[in-house]
Amino acid sequence: QVQLVESGGGLVQAGGSLRLSCIASGRTLSNYAMGWFRQAPGTEREFVAGISWSGGSTYYSDSVKGRFTISRGNAKNTVYLQMNSLKPEDTAVYYCAATLDFTDRVEIRRYKYEYWGQGTQVTVSS
Repeated sequence: QVQLVESGGGLVQAGGSLRLSCIASGRTLSNYAMGWFRQAPGTEREFVAGISWSGGSTYYSDSVKGRFTISRGNAKNTVYLQMNSLKPEDTAVYYCAATLDFTDRVEIRRYKYEYWGQGTQVTVSS
């Protein structure tokens, strides 16, 4: 069992930056592909960024490519999402997710993720 807790959300002006953290308890994330998803009111939860279990591969949605960076921490139980040049349309609840994986590839399919955090609110004002 993996428990995920996100932090780092908040209110920021357009053009600003935030760094989200996801900390796992229960076990390390060594064999888990990780992803960040987001959900705005009235919309479906969408993929934002993903990273393979080794950290060697990353993938981003077109809407955040070049602005967001996903990374794994030196500790084996942390994942980060650095968000720069934030826009009002980035406003959403951001979720961290984990899926057991032995392929060392990025997983972008939401239904493949078995474990989810409770989410952290990101609000970008114009």
